[in-house]
Amino acid sequence: MKNLLGFVSFLLIAQGAGGLIHELTGGRFHLWTLVHRIGFLDGYEIYACVLSIALGIAVGAASDAVKRPG
Repeated sequence: MKNLLGFVSFLLIAQGAGGLIHELTGGRFHLWTLVHRIGFLDGYEIYACVLSIALGIAVGAASDAVKRPG
């Protein structure tokens, strides 16, 4: 479970950072970001990317709190 949460944390932070780079460079960096592809987020991409980074940090902190069974 701890490894899964760490991976999810990495994905959220990477997608948020990639989305911010995409928005701030005018769309040049678009290979693997997902936020700009979601239609209902038009106009709110930067907010969604910052939220994604914040959620990634929170999930990463939660993964540290998970104890291994045994």
